[in-house]
Amino acid sequence: MSNHFSSDILVIGSGAAGLTLALQLARHGRVHVLSKNAVNEGSTWFAQGGIAAVLDDDDSIEAHVSDTLNAGGGLCHEDAVRFTVERSKGAIRWLIDQGVNFTREGSNGGYHLTQEGGHSHRRIIHSADANGEAVHSTLIDRVRAEPNIELFEDHVALNLITQADKGSPKLRCTGAYALNRRDDHVHVFQSRVVVLATGGASKVYLYTSNPDSASGDGIAMAWRAGCRVANMEFNQFHPTCLYHPRAKTFLITEALRGEGAYLRLPSGERFMTRFDERAELAPRDIVARAIDHEMKRLGCDCLYLDISHKPAEFISEHFPTVKARCLEFGIDITKEPIPVVPAAHYTCGGIMVDHHGQTDLLNLYAIGETSFTGLHGANRMASNSLLECIVYAQSAAEHIGENLPRIDAPEVSPAWDESRVTNSDEDVIISHNWDELRRFMWDYVGIVRTQKRLQRATHRIKLLQREIAEYYSNYKVSSDLIELRNLAMVAELIIRSASARRESRGLHFSLDYPERSPIARDTILVPMNYAGQNVIVNKE
Repeated sequence: MSNHFSSDILVIGSGAAGLTLALQLARHGRVHVLSKNAVNEGSTWFAQGGIAAVLDDDDSIEAHVSDTLNAGGGLCHEDAVRFTVERSKGAIRWLIDQGVNFTREGSNGGYHLTQEGGHSHRRIIHSADANGEAVHSTLIDRVRAEPNIELFEDHVALNLITQADKGSPKLRCTGAYALNRRDDHVHVFQSRVVVLATGGASKVYLYTSNPDSASGDGIAMAWRAGCRVANMEFNQFHPTCLYHPRAKTFLITEALRGEGAYLRLPSGERFMTRFDERAELAPRDIVARAIDHEMKRLGCDCLYLDISHKPAEFISEHFPTVKARCLEFGIDITKEPIPVVPAAHYTCGGIMVDHHGQTDLLNLYAIGETSFTGLHGANRMASNSLLECIVYAQSAAEHIGENLPRIDAPEVSPAWDESRVTNSDEDVIISHNWDELRRFMWDYVGIVRTQKRLQRATHRIKLLQREIAEYYSNYKVSSDLIELRNLAMVAELIIRSASARRESRGLHFSLDYPERSPIARDTILVPMNYAGQNVIVNKE
């Protein structure tokens, strides 16, 4: 049976961005948070690297801004970069106030800062090599203790709800339909404000560095509701993901390279200096492309990341999680190199927003990886990403808190119609389509691209979308079907954006257009039902 839930703020997504915003808005009204799995199963929990911030006297905002612009492939919006960096110290201070236990430096009590690829200074604050777990677990504990926040786990958002706005000629977002995976019913969640904090779309590729949860749900829902997206062709590939048949997804933190690890070919030869004078400390897009290039040149399954030349005590102290995980597969990182491959890690593009996280649709906000702020350009530089989640969550919370008293409660929306649902035995087809999509996206739309490959991908995605429309239009809603639908939508946006970019920029390389254009432009896609246009409401 379908239920109807009402709140002041609906947050879809329970990572660092969503929980930060929920905690900051709890004093302003009733907050509902939807998590499509268990609350600790998203990308945030598995983030090993730290958070970039200007915390040292030898560092500066200008240096951090400059490093970010340099790593961003010419597509970073300087205003967004500066907005984020200037608020970095305050974001870290807020996390510390929440109880996050960052690693300290010896007996003097200061925080240990490390250096990661693309950063010119030691400005990465962390909690050993399990920073995401430290941040996420703290925020989860705070959310569970907050009486004005209600957490709905195992709820998969299906579609956004829109209504005509009484005070303007626009449409507004007033909630979402969500599938409760525990009772198998679609419920209605309505609120005055909706926030998408659903993460990226890395799952569209075959190999990912985090658990397979980033299926582009928020991007697809926002696009269907009339929001523009930008730079979807850029996905950051984490350069060093553990290559082992039983490991599935486990990234090897970039902090290893920051602390002196070498990248080696199967022969043991180092190679990074052929691609960048900064060698292993080059930005991750350069490192990932170099690894991919060498793997294809040599025809090998993986390359190697080696820190075994460092003292075993140092390795055990700084990288206990990596060491323990590798030992599960018989790899002792104190004595031997780690087999690695590049894996899809972070979506660079997303839903277009302003500095407050506002989308094109009234009362709909997007924060974190699902959004396009202009910060990252063609490269989600190491440790700027978690910072973006916190900074924009705080900015959105401030804006919502100021405007919430002036937003009317929505009209009650009808329950989800299950009257046309038919039983089917197509579950196996769903899983096969899912696998096919990820494989052809990896082969045709991965790091190195050609226009011919993109044409093939276009053909494949249109066939798949027609099949979804034909076979599943009246099929019982399931989490796998929702994700397949969203992945197909996001894959189309990625392919369209990649086809439009006639140059090589950032991580991605086009064999047809190997040069970088002298003019940097964002790839902006506008839906037919663009939410920025006025609507005419038939009142008869």
